[in-house]
Amino acid sequence: MFSRLGRFVVHQPWLVIGVWLVAIVGVMFSAPTLTASTDQSDFLPSHYESIQAARLQQQAFPGSTTPAALIVFERADGAPLTTADTTAVQAVADNLAARKIKEVTAIAATPPSENGLIDIVAVQMTKVTTPEAKPQTEAVKDLRSALKEAMPQSDLKAGITGQVAQTLDQQESGKTAMKLIFLATIVLIVVLLLVVFRSPVIAVLPIIVIFAISFAVNGLIAMVSKAFDLKVDSSTETLLIIVLFGVGTDYILFLMFRYRERLRAGEDPKTAMISSVARVGEAITSAAAAVIIAFGALMLSTLGMFRALGPALVIAVAVALLAGLTLVPAIVSLLGTRVFWPSKNWMKEPEGARFAVVGAALGRRPGLHALVSGGVLVALGVVALGFHPTFDMSSSATSGSSESTVYSKVLLKGMPAGTTQPSQVYLRSDGVLDADQLIGYRETLTHVPGVGQVSQPKLSENKQIAEFQVTLNSAPDSDAALDTVRGPLRETAHSAAPPGSTAVVGGISSIFVDFQHAMNRDYKVVFPVAAVLIMLVLALLLRSVVAPWYLMASVFLGFAATLGAAVLVFQHLDGESGLIFNLPLIMYLFVVALGTDYNILMVARLREEAREGNDPHTAAALAIRHTGPTIVAAGAILAGSFASMMLAGNSMLIQLGYAISIGIFIAAFVMAMFFTPSVTALIGKAAWWPGHGGDADPQAEFDNRQWAEPVPDSAKR
Repeated sequence: MFSRLGRFVVHQPWLVIGVWLVAIVGVMFSAPTLTASTDQSDFLPSHYESIQAARLQQQAFPGSTTPAALIVFERADGAPLTTADTTAVQAVADNLAARKIKEVTAIAATPPSENGLIDIVAVQMTKVTTPEAKPQTEAVKDLRSALKEAMPQSDLKAGITGQVAQTLDQQESGKTAMKLIFLATIVLIVVLLLVVFRSPVIAVLPIIVIFAISFAVNGLIAMVSKAFDLKVDSSTETLLIIVLFGVGTDYILFLMFRYRERLRAGEDPKTAMISSVARVGEAITSAAAAVIIAFGALMLSTLGMFRALGPALVIAVAVALLAGLTLVPAIVSLLGTRVFWPSKNWMKEPEGARFAVVGAALGRRPGLHALVSGGVLVALGVVALGFHPTFDMSSSATSGSSESTVYSKVLLKGMPAGTTQPSQVYLRSDGVLDADQLIGYRETLTHVPGVGQVSQPKLSENKQIAEFQVTLNSAPDSDAALDTVRGPLRETAHSAAPPGSTAVVGGISSIFVDFQHAMNRDYKVVFPVAAVLIMLVLALLLRSVVAPWYLMASVFLGFAATLGAAVLVFQHLDGESGLIFNLPLIMYLFVVALGTDYNILMVARLREEAREGNDPHTAAALAIRHTGPTIVAAGAILAGSFASMMLAGNSMLIQLGYAISIGIFIAAFVMAMFFTPSVTALIGKAAWWPGHGGDADPQAEFDNRQWAEPVPDSAKR
């Protein structure tokens, strides 16, 4: 199949390029706009308590009294506010209210904190009803500009925090991160390809191809998201850039290394490209299938953010694979050996190649290499047992110097930590709620451990639903707040509800509690499904029931080692309380998928060398010699691409960037380069049972003789 594909692409390059151009332009102009959501409640199923509370709030209190933003005032010298300061705060509030900023419905000053260190102006805004609408964040921008103008010349200073301000700062931080990540990824790819091939043509080829197909990828994702009403998380775009450029460049590298190898074997350029597609096509397709399956397993997630992320990444990988097997060969077949210009290194393999030395060493002592590489994986895997999740999304998703983060910390000087985003308790009855019962119920809630303040009840128009604003003593996304909501607050709210009524707890802390429950369910479903399906891909590729088991075992060791490395760096060395709660799931998918990617490339070459009549140890040495440079170059580019996320300046992307990049490094430089070939060499021909991967292939021996013979000049033209 791949031979026929290679011949068609090489013989009809302009047709292939033309079809791609028409498809890209067609998708670009027909696709809807891709929009992202930052509302965490968008991603949970309706049966969770936090979502039931949100719907009850919409039904009974459509004009929510929870402030969308908080303007926090303090003295520059840190002293308590004076009477003149309090008067100035009220004047600022009146000034801002008089400006009638669009989408702002109310601005009201509150009394200073009990210790007098801070004062707050609460800002109410209209409710956002569509993902495309951005009125609240725009209103915060206007408020910040107006606040600078309204502030008096005094010792007072002020800033805006709260949910909407945090969302705005996350968006701004995300835009900056996107630019840095994109630039760093491009520079890294170009530099590494220049080092490997010493050709500016190959260095820019992946950039041009992937940039072109990215328009089709984004358009297809937008179409699918709209068709299936998928909620795309705001972090998806960042991951898409890296996956598309990283994985796309990897597939192009796999092809170009094999193309160079076939040229060195004496084939003419067109024949070499056909041979390359034929020989590496199955491995690339199987590797992409493993990645697609792993990402596709996300569609089984309970959480909408992962259900949308799965199809998005599947589309990106599938389009990158298709381009790697059609568009790139078409372009290279037109360029011929000029693709390597001005370098002449493609003509022959350097003597004393480093990978030949490494391969020979492993071939002689595979047991030692298996023991050392496996020992590293196990040692790091043990550290993973100390993993602790955290739901601190607001501060982790933006820079620590952002205004919302700075003033949320200022707020803690005089107010409970949960003031920025209080929880809500909704009491619902089939009849009219009794006032005395509401007073007693509120009193019960105030005695819940971890609760700082409980507001007076607000009744719906039919007096059948009551809302209590519950301010926690801990930050709403902290472990302590989640423990309070998960345990005593929900238990008390449910058990203390007056006869004939029911209670639900809502708010961001409640949402994160439900997130944690959903994630635990996903770990039990997504992980095993992805593993089983990837094993099936390996079994089909290798025609073996033995190799898939130890290959997947190595990948799981790689996942545990990666998580252990992240725990070691962030929890033990950096002193963080924990890692972002969704890190293991994202990391699992990337490390398992991409780890299998490199394993497939290595084991496919091991099988090829074995079928050419080499004994297991020699096959391992030759596989490293020929495939090692591809894996190292591809691993360096992909790991570096994800590492660029660490330039974003916020802890969430730093943790994601470090964990995924170190996972890819382990997958490429430890698993695929040493652990997999050494274990395969130790197992020997039994690794390919019940197939015949370890038996010499007569056709391969004939092909070897053909390649060894000089190629006539007429065949090279």
